[in-house]
Amino acid sequence: MEDAFITLITVLWAALVLYLVLWLYVLLPAGMAKKRGRSQAIWVVVSVLVTPFLAILLLWAFRDAET
Repeated sequence: MEDAFITLITVLWAALVLYLVLWLYVLLPAGMAKKRGRSQAIWVVVSVLVTPFLAILLLWAFRDAET
């Protein structure tokens, strides 16, 4: 019974970490880009290839895109 509990806790932690990584690398930059009128796909690629922190900082620094 104890092994099943440890396995469940491990799976839940793994799911939480996976969600946080997905949020940091994909969901946050895409949401910020959409809000600012920029291409979501390009900013997700920047986030994945470079670093999500740089992508987030650049999105904060750039003004909203002209429509």
